[in-house]
Parts: sequence; structure tokens; C-alpha cells
Amino acid sequence: MSNQNLRREEAAARSALVTVDAYHVELDLSSAQDPETAGFRSRSTITFRCARPGGSTFLDFIHGGVSSVTLNGRELPLDLAVDGSRIQLPDLAVENTVTVDGTALYSRSGEGMHRFTDPADGQTYLYTQYEPADARRVFADFEQPDLKASFTFAVTAPSDWAVVSNGAEVTRTPIDAASETASAAPQCSRWEFAPTQRISTYITSVLAGPYFKAEDFWSGVLDDGSVLEIPLGAYCRASLAEYFDPQNVFDITKRGLDYFHTLFAYPYPFGKYDQAFVPEYNLGAMENPGLVTFTEAYVFRSKATEAQYEARANTILHEMAHMWFGDLVTMKWWDDLWLKESFADYMGALAVANATDFTNSWVSFANRRKAWAYVQDQLPTTHPIVADITDLEAAKQNFDGITYAKGASVLKQLVAYVGFDAFIEAARGYFRDHAYGNTTLTDLLNALSSASGRDMGVWSRLWLQTAGVPTLTPQLETDDDGALTSVTIIQDAPDPVSGEQVPRPHRLRIGLYNPDAGGALVRTDSVEIDVDGHRTEVPELVGIQRPALLLLNDEDLTYAKIRFDNDSLQTLMSSLGRIPDPLARAVCFSALWNGVRDGALSASDYVRLIAHAAPMETGAGVLQVLLDNARYAVERYAPAERRSALRESLYSLVVEQLHAAEPGSDRQLIWARNAAALGRRSTTHTDLLRGLLKGRTEIPGLAVDSDLRWQLWQALAATGSAARAELEAELERDSTASGRVGFTTAAAAFPEPAVKASAWQEAVHSDELSNQLLSATIEGLTIGSTELLSMFSADYFASLTLVWSARSIELASRVVGGLFPGAQDLPEHMVPADHPVLMATMDWLEANPQAPAALRRIIIEQQDQLLRALRAQAAGR
Repeated sequence: MSNQNLRREEAAARSALVTVDAYHVELDLSSAQDPETAGFRSRSTITFRCARPGGSTFLDFIHGGVSSVTLNGRELPLDLAVDGSRIQLPDLAVENTVTVDGTALYSRSGEGMHRFTDPADGQTYLYTQYEPADARRVFADFEQPDLKASFTFAVTAPSDWAVVSNGAEVTRTPIDAASETASAAPQCSRWEFAPTQRISTYITSVLAGPYFKAEDFWSGVLDDGSVLEIPLGAYCRASLAEYFDPQNVFDITKRGLDYFHTLFAYPYPFGKYDQAFVPEYNLGAMENPGLVTFTEAYVFRSKATEAQYEARANTILHEMAHMWFGDLVTMKWWDDLWLKESFADYMGALAVANATDFTNSWVSFANRRKAWAYVQDQLPTTHPIVADITDLEAAKQNFDGITYAKGASVLKQLVAYVGFDAFIEAARGYFRDHAYGNTTLTDLLNALSSASGRDMGVWSRLWLQTAGVPTLTPQLETDDDGALTSVTIIQDAPDPVSGEQVPRPHRLRIGLYNPDAGGALVRTDSVEIDVDGHRTEVPELVGIQRPALLLLNDEDLTYAKIRFDNDSLQTLMSSLGRIPDPLARAVCFSALWNGVRDGALSASDYVRLIAHAAPMETGAGVLQVLLDNARYAVERYAPAERRSALRESLYSLVVEQLHAAEPGSDRQLIWARNAAALGRRSTTHTDLLRGLLKGRTEIPGLAVDSDLRWQLWQALAATGSAARAELEAELERDSTASGRVGFTTAAAAFPEPAVKASAWQEAVHSDELSNQLLSATIEGLTIGSTELLSMFSADYFASLTLVWSARSIELASRVVGGLFPGAQDLPEHMVPADHPVLMATMDWLEANPQAPAALRRIIIEQQDQLLRALRAQAAGR
């Protein structure tokens, strides 16, 4: 049986026994360019202390073989020491040194040491990714966040590579091919890096390959008058260097360092600041101190919108905030993951708003991050922000909308509650008191209470230790002249488990909006109040003329779904796009989308709303979200009998606006991308799409570059309007990593049973695809009619247990979540809960009560999303 899934109580027992001082890790990557070489030599030497001499513990190591384990000078028998993915360490002394020499395996899943071969030039690239517990795939370690230590890395690799780690390079020594210590081929070198500060295993990092590098530096004067200089580096694959814009990256980085040094009053503690953009990355980025890694999707090969640049800036500053929240001070166990992720999410948005030229950061936050939280928090698997994480598999699943976006939303509410100055004073004290250590919720609450003078216990219990989204609904009464005689806010806040009401305290602003002389819907009055309990009266509004729109949570201060009175709803349906304040529009759009998901607003009405509002929307990022939502509403929430007409209505709008958009504008590009997306399920404008590809149709200002070309080919393939030979010709034209992904999606999109069956076999019953190509295959496969894809439903449920046991959790999660048969239609006269796919899902859950909790969680979430869609279809009839 696998013993990779470390339990919380095991970690607690180990940290009570062991204090780790230092690691010296030696990695031999000299044969990485040989695809037949599955692994690399890994030698880990760890010094640590034991609180109870004579006791025993274990190291973690997911390996391809262990050659020796030496503890305090004696070599341990391997048959006793090596226990699956654990190395047993018996009879410990007070002071201990253990060395584990073995083989670690290269990864194709983005976990551990990922190896990528660039199809553009055949070059090999390596990088590591560990969170939450994959450092043990690269070297033997104590894999838990509270056993911090200083790390020194030594790496052997080809001499012409760039090799980087958390610490600064100290020496680089060419290796003699005849040396007894090297398995290295000629022209290899050994890099030695400086020891790190005390950090957790999961944020150590190594980068190796022929990466392009740009350099710069940041300098700042600290509070004590001293000067801090931080070398900056930015890396990407050599074949992407022509598209890379490191000066923009450095500009955002310097602005962030200026801002956070002033805000936190604690100097950046990790020396250099390198940032690497790497291929096939599973995340947006990872906050490894001294060597932050990012998805190379942030290296824009094609024209990018301002919203994409803003998203990159947000990610850069999110990771920078982690240098303090997460790296300097780290949660003790994954229960308190929010102590780093919620803060980084909030601080990233705050820094973008205050330190860059992107002034609508909080609009983006409301439209994307907060929307993610609302979705996650309404699933049956929702959990408090402070979660109950029993093991590492649960930790892997906890990187979700609750931990990130809900936590950040609640922090925004907290700032409104205690005041920004008190909040920052608490953060500064928290860093001073716990630098290089580990914390729990109590430590943060103590800092907040000390800084604000408030008892944070009640606030914590109601916001951090409960789950679910409160809903706030206004009740308005007026006199014969239209003046408000009563305004009451009703809070519905059921606990997702017990169903009991758990109302939370909210600090929010109510905005009153009316048309001005030019027809714009502007704020004419507002009031900021505290909402608590089930009913809250608002006497401040009595006597004011009833507004055209009454907007709860104006300025988006609190975390709650909001509803509208009937008059306000009618105003929004005809005039939402006329609100000049982008944040107010974002709050309204978010509330209405929640209404669609809840079945309170039909997909038809939502598409009609978008038809009015989207052409007037000035924010490119907001426009993209609106169109994404509209497409989803059509395909999932609209009754089958209305879907085609709605889709064609939306498609006509998109094509009309594509032709009308300002040449070369972000909006033009967004309309074009959405035309391609809608073209996956409609042939109405196939001539336009093919004309753009072949150059027969020209829309002034529209650059049909590589990314857009693949989106157009995917649309044509999905409707059977392209030939495979055409896709292969396009791949020959664009033989890059991105081109290969675009081709893979298009090739799996053909509406042919044989094509779908082949893609299904590759995704489910083969382990040949890398993480990125697996996702591309799943995306193409799932483009198709319900009838075409229904043949896979039985095999999906039959294969779940095998897929989960045979794949890494990263790859298995992609298969299980991505291939769930969630695109279903509700037959007339059928109750949603009786749908055959829902019944099959319930049968599987009942038949597999002992299945891993992380697997069951994905299935339960997919089941709930399908049920929500079917209910919306029923409500829309």
C-alpha cells in the first residue's frame, strides 16, 4: 500500500520529535538530455536534532531506487530502511546526520523535477515544482511546512546551461570526464549555491536548461538609512526569447519591491530575486524565495490585451507578497494555508491598484477572483477558510476558491472593519514576531487584536471558521410620492452542513443610482452601514426618493451574494451598461451571474442583458468575462429547445461587434476570440472564420496571429469544417510548444466517433501524454454533442478508481474533473435529480465509500455542478 499520503497527526508527531538544521542536496542532471534516462542521482544530507534520544522517525522520498542510507556514520540495511516512499530512521541521537543516496525520477506531470523537450529546437528544460509536498520527488526530506531548515544545493549539469536555485551562485566548476565523482558527460559543470535562510521544503527550487536570461537590479533605502540592493533575473526558454519582454517584468517587480518595503517595513530577506517562466506549468506561479516560477503563458507570443498584462502584473505581485506571507512566516500545517494564499491574493490586488498603472484591479478582482469564490463556496464540498486538512491529498485539493479568493474577500471586509492602518500594523508585528517561523490562526488574531484594540474572536468564528455564501436582499417600501418609508436588508446565511442560520457581520455601502441628463446611471446618494443578524433596518434612507437602482455592496466591500428589488432589476436589464463606475458595474454583473447560476434569472434573460451591456463595456477584461459567462449560460443553463436560437443570437452579436470594433483594439481581439469560441458549435459564420485563416477576409486592425489561428482551426475542426491535413500543415508552420497544444486540441475536436474514441483512449487508458497535452486532449475531446460523447459515460465511471491509483494526483485530477459527463440536457417532464448521469454518479459514490477523499470530492463537485445546470434548465422553461 502507498504511504505517500502523510497524515496531519504523523506530521505533528514528527515535528514534536525533530528539529531540522540544514540540508545539503546534490543533484546530477548531466544526462537529462537523453530521453531514455528516466531519473537522476539525488544525494541528500540532513543534520537534525532529536528531542527524545533513542526515538525513531522517517524521511520522505518518492524515488526510482535507493542505493544507500547512512545515519550517524552507520549504513542502514536497505530492506529495513526503505519502506515505500519513506526512509525509516531508528535509534536517533540528540544530534544526527543522515545521507540518502538514490535515484529521483524526471516528471511529465509538472510535479517534482519536470522535464520538457522543446519541439521548436529539441532543447531540454528542467524546473522543479513542489507545493504542497513534491520536494520528496527530487530529494529525501522531512516533507512538511513546519520543519524549516537552511538549504544548500549543488547541481551537476551541462556547462552551457543556466542553472539557478534559491540561493545565489557561489561557484561553478568544470567537471573532468574522468572524475570518479561524476557520472557527467564531457562539458559538464558543478554549480554550488549559497545556503538559504530557514525555509520550508516546498518552496525550494532548481531551474536548469539553456534558458534565456535578462538581468537588472533594484535598490532601496531602508528605514534605518541602509541601502538594500537586490539583483533581478528573468528567464524563459530560448525559443521564446524573441517574444519575451523582461523590462516590463522588471518594471512591475521594482514597483512591487518599492511598495511592499514601504508597506511592510521589513526588508526582503532572500537576497536575489529571479523569476522564471517555464513550460507545462500546473499553476499560475509559485513563490519560491529567490527563484519564483511562472507559467510561460505569461510570455505573450501573440497580441495580448491590457487585461492579460494586468493579470501578469497581479501574479507577479501576488508571488512577491508571499515573500513575507508564506516564505518568511509560514503556516504550521495546511489547515492554515489561507495564512499565505488569502493574504497574497488580497495584497496582489492591492499592490496592482496602488503601485502600477492598472487602476481597475479591484474590478478584475470582483469579476474573476471573487466570482471563483462564490462558485466554490456553494458546492457541497465547501469548507471554512480555516480548513480541516487531515492529510496531504486533502491539502492538494485545498488550493481552491475558498482559500484564495474568499479569504482575500474576507480580508478586504476585515480592512473595512478594523481600518487599513491597524491591519498593516498587525502585519508588521506579525513579521517581526514570527520571522523564519511557523504560525497558526491564533498568532494572526493576536496581532490583529493588538493592533486594532478589538477582540477578533467573534469575527474569526463567523468569517474564518464557517462556510457558505450569505445572501443579502433589500426590501423596500414607499409612499404614494415614491419616497422610501422603509428599507430592510434580509440576510440569508445557512450553514452548508447543518442548515442553521449563521448570519455574519458586514460593513457595506448602499448606493442609490439614477439617470442623469445624459442618460448615464450615476450614484446620487450612498450610505455606509453595518449589517448584522437576519434583518437590518436602514433608517438613513427613509425619506429619500426611491432610486432607479438600489445597489447593496456598492464598492464591493463585503463578501455576499446580493439580490435586487424588481424595479432595480428592470433598470439593470435595460441600462446596466450605462453605469459609468466600472466597479459598480462589476458588482452588478457578478450579482446577476449568481442569479443565473441560482435559477433566479434565465439564460435567455442573461443573454439579452449581455446584448445590451457588452457593446458598451469599456473594460476588456470585464468584456471577456461577460462573454465567457454568456457562452456558458447558453451551453449549460439554457433548455435544449432554446439553446440553438440563443447561441445564434449571441454569435450574431459577437460577429457584428467584431466588424464594428475599433481596429487594433483589445475589444476587437476579444470579439474575434469569442467568434472562434462560438464557432466550435455553429457553422453559421464558418466562411468568416476560414476567410480569416486563409487571408481571403480582412478585418482592418485584426492580427490573425498564432494563438488566434489555432482558435479558428479548433472551431473549424469541431464542426467538421477542416481536414486533418490542414491542421498538420498549420503545425508544420507553427512547430512550437504552443502550436503543438493548439494542434492537439483541434485534432481531438473532430465530431467523429473514431476520433473521440482515440482521444478517450489516450486520455484515460494511456499514460503517454504530458500534463499540458493531456489537458489539450481533454479540451478537444469534450467539444461535441451530448449524443456523440454519451458513449463514454459508462467507461468513465468504470475507470475512475484505476485512473486515480495509476496516475499522480495532478494528472488524475485532470482526467476525473475534465471528463466528467457534465454537459447534459434535461428532457421535458424529467425532474433534475432523476437525470441518468446524476443517478450513475450517485451509484458510483454509494458503491465506493472507501475511495480516496480527494477523488470523491471531485466527483461530488462535478455532480453538484450538473445538478445546478439541470435546475437552471428547468427554471428557464
